[in-house]
Amino acid sequence: MKDFFTVTSLERVFDLLPQFPLVETEPLPIEAAQGRILAGEIRAEEDIPGFARSTMDGYAVRAASTFGASEANPAYLTLSGMVAMGESPRTPPLPLGHAMRISTGGMLPPGADSVVMLEYAAEIDATTLEIAKSVAPGTHVILKGEDVEKGRTVLLPGIKLRPQEIGLLAGLGIREVSVYRQPVVAILSTGDEIVPINAVPGPAEVRDMNSYSIGSQILEAGAVPLKMGIVRDNFEALRQTCQTALERSDMVILSGGSSVGMRDLTIEVLESLADSQILVHGIPISPGKPTILAKAGEKPIWGLPGHVTSAMVVFHRVVRPFIARISGMAPAAIFMERRICAKISRNIASAQGRTDFVRVRLKDEGDALWAEPILGKSGLIHTMVQADGLVEIDMNTEGLNKGAEVSVILL
Repeated sequence: MKDFFTVTSLERVFDLLPQFPLVETEPLPIEAAQGRILAGEIRAEEDIPGFARSTMDGYAVRAASTFGASEANPAYLTLSGMVAMGESPRTPPLPLGHAMRISTGGMLPPGADSVVMLEYAAEIDATTLEIAKSVAPGTHVILKGEDVEKGRTVLLPGIKLRPQEIGLLAGLGIREVSVYRQPVVAILSTGDEIVPINAVPGPAEVRDMNSYSIGSQILEAGAVPLKMGIVRDNFEALRQTCQTALERSDMVILSGGSSVGMRDLTIEVLESLADSQILVHGIPISPGKPTILAKAGEKPIWGLPGHVTSAMVVFHRVVRPFIARISGMAPAAIFMERRICAKISRNIASAQGRTDFVRVRLKDEGDALWAEPILGKSGLIHTMVQADGLVEIDMNTEGLNKGAEVSVILL
């Protein structure tokens, strides 16, 4: 067997991303496309808005009619009627010195270029309007095409569709978009000591936490988890389940099969699969060093540590970008994540030659936001429950001193 701990740096692991192809695309109505990855660019076939409109309740005017107006020296305009909501004013161009009532969202009448707010106007009688403040051209007005100009590319492929993009699509009259299919990620829990969560563990047995915690992380990453159940430490059983998982999914995750006791069997099984190749035999990170990445055909197969915290950290920092990649996410967005600046609350030692991910809880002390390390072994789920984020200590750094500024990767 190859040396398991001929480790591959994180940078080199991520260099493998282009080896894995994107999933197929599918059409979806926009009301079902929230959170999905756009598969093609969107060009505006019309202006938004399609007409100049008011952003305030008030009076449509030609700005020049109000120049010099103030509370001490108001301007007096002729009130020429009202713009009805949802209707196009069929009037001659508004003359200088005239105004028309208008509501928020109303279409500006011809000749008008601005709106005076209600607060700065008073109707003296049925035909006379007093203006107590001057306005400049374009005040309280959205011009035709000011939001979206016809012919412009407004959305690029590879973006995740948020409510604001869905609203834009609706505004353009687009009812259906092409998005990438959600990848299916199969999860296998391996080990003779693992029992289902509805079982009472016997001596030396533990419930299957990993397929549920990792399954939830898969959902968070925008993919679909496929639980393949618990597989015993048996070559044929593991090989057959892996083969079935590959046929039914776009990525396979084995949890528990990369520990010292199981790594030989896992490697043998992965190497026995058709058109397979072991790409990564360990990564210099803590927790999570004994991580495996293999390739069967064009599909990635991961061997994650059995300890639940290690498995979750590896998924978050290493596996998630690969899901983003095959999901069709734009390369620039694959590594985008929520971070916040804080100060570390105590000295933290770190060994050179590996990247450490320290679980931390955030505490706002008023004068500063502090990141308090949560110390504990990688098999303890409560350390992840208590954590708000991770602090990454670079492999060339010997540790952090209390009070050092850190970037917290939010979980």
